Amino acid sequence: MTAVASADVVVLGLGIHGMSTVASLARRGVRVIGIDRFVAGHSRGSSHGRTRMIRRAYPNPVWNPLVEKAFDAWGELERASGETLLHRTGGLYAHEGASQLQGPDCVLVEDRTEMAALMPSFAVPDGYRAVYDPSAGVLEAERSLAALRRLAEGAGAELRDGERVLGWDSIADGVEVRTDRGVVRARRLVVAGGAFAARLLPPVADLLEVWRILTVTVRAGQPAGLPPALGAFSVDRPAGLVFGIPDADGNGVKLGVDAGEVWDPETPVAPPTPAEAEALRDLLHAYVPALDTAPVELAACLYTMTEDKRFVIGPLADAPEVIAVSACSGHGFKFGPAIGDAVADLATGIERPDLAFVSTARRGI
Repeated sequence: MTAVASADVVVLGLGIHGMSTVASLARRGVRVIGIDRFVAGHSRGSSHGRTRMIRRAYPNPVWNPLVEKAFDAWGELERASGETLLHRTGGLYAHEGASQLQGPDCVLVEDRTEMAALMPSFAVPDGYRAVYDPSAGVLEAERSLAALRRLAEGAGAELRDGERVLGWDSIADGVEVRTDRGVVRARRLVVAGGAFAARLLPPVADLLEVWRILTVTVRAGQPAGLPPALGAFSVDRPAGLVFGIPDADGNGVKLGVDAGEVWDPETPVAPPTPAEAEALRDLLHAYVPALDTAPVELAACLYTMTEDKRFVIGPLADAPEVIAVSACSGHGFKFGPAIGDAVADLATGIERPDLAFVSTARRGI
């Protein structure tokens, strides 16, 4: 006999956006079931690893209100969890030519002496200018997901790890999700599938491309990697944006490149090869030359990208009981709790016109 469960909302995908949505719904008293194909802490998506960057510096002011909501939501999550999840370190973002980065309290820095005073360990390339963001910092990624999970379960959410979704259908009073363990019926379906969103939600498939992204992390405790000598940073290059995260709370310095080969998510993402690892170390040495770049971790994750790097969030035109929450486009973690609150609003009938710039309606789906 097929097992049948019921809920008000079922959420597919328990990365940062899915887990934030589950937690926000559960804390409102909504009956919610969250399902993930893999076990908690898996490395088949975009939300694993110890740290992420947060910043107010963004290329378009249309993002500013959502950025502000994100900072507020992280503060609320810290209060609710009793944990420190955000370390403010400041950020310096280097670029050639005119920068499109802007944001509250962000300033353009053209003088190299001033750059060195702001972040002594960061070697900004010759000829580059930079934008300084005093609010930028480091998020505790693993700790945040664990905190959200505890809050969700403590509020009554049912979380199902290692359960594969076979398909879903709209029914008279909502949706029916079929998995390898049974059936879940709910009034609303939220699909936060990350790299697997195209398979779970065919209407968005043509918008998405999955990239393999590589990072290196080096030994913690090195003076050159500690704030304030080093904060969050990036270098905008034609070959791809290099991003760096300082050593906050013993996590070590992490560096990666926001560009990579297209990857089939059904294939476990391959870690960096020796040649790729050496290239990452060379970049780290170039931009933070005082560091010992011997890696303590070499990792890979999957960015699920749209062409304009904006998210796709909202109900489907042909199935308004289904809400899409993808793709993060490589910069979604910092918005996690704010996106969770926004999607919980949508799932409970509260309109969010402030999300028009990332909406499904904008994409014609």
